[in-house]
Amino acid sequence: MEKLYPESGVELTPFVAKYYDKLMNVMSFGKYGSFIHKAIADMDIQPDDHILDLGCGTGRNACLMLKSLSDKGRVTGLDISDKMEKQFNTHCQNYSNAEFFHQRVDQPFDLKKSYDKVFISFVLHGFPQPIRENIIKNAIYHLKPGGRFNILDFAEFDMYAMPFYYRIPFQKGECPYAFDFIKRDLKQMLAMAGFDSFQEHLYFNNYVRLMEATKPE
Repeated sequence: MEKLYPESGVELTPFVAKYYDKLMNVMSFGKYGSFIHKAIADMDIQPDDHILDLGCGTGRNACLMLKSLSDKGRVTGLDISDKMEKQFNTHCQNYSNAEFFHQRVDQPFDLKKSYDKVFISFVLHGFPQPIRENIIKNAIYHLKPGGRFNILDFAEFDMYAMPFYYRIPFQKGECPYAFDFIKRDLKQMLAMAGFDSFQEHLYFNNYVRLMEATKPE
């Protein structure tokens, strides 16, 4: 598949898609799993929540969310990768309340349904700023009034102030859009799209953040 954004690191090659979880573990010095668990716990998932997972990837995160849901709850995952679809279906095969759709999240779409929560993990940073704004619009459009948008991604920080053992992997492993993202005020972006009531949780020495924002009633 041709990349729409040549410098993006989130439009994955087949190799990276196949080994995504393992590569994330390496890039995070083995801490990826622990802060993912903490972040999903911090989302305060309710048993009957319907959750939309934008850029759902391998289904690893979806499975963690599904453990907090009753049979009435549901996770809908969107991704464009065939390899991710196979991994998602394998990881979530024991859950009847998980579903996968091929869908770009960077362009307008309408699933004809509203959700209690929208979740996106390490996707937003990998696009140009106007495309990030499209994704945020898709999120607020698909949320119920009072619903929560949960963004797990890099926090705001000075790359050059990082210890070298974090800075070098970040510089080598991330795309130029990520270098722009860490300078952006995410709360301001979300407020401009209509969100309010922000909460944030920091992980991985404050380099990773779960930002929660509410769609007004």
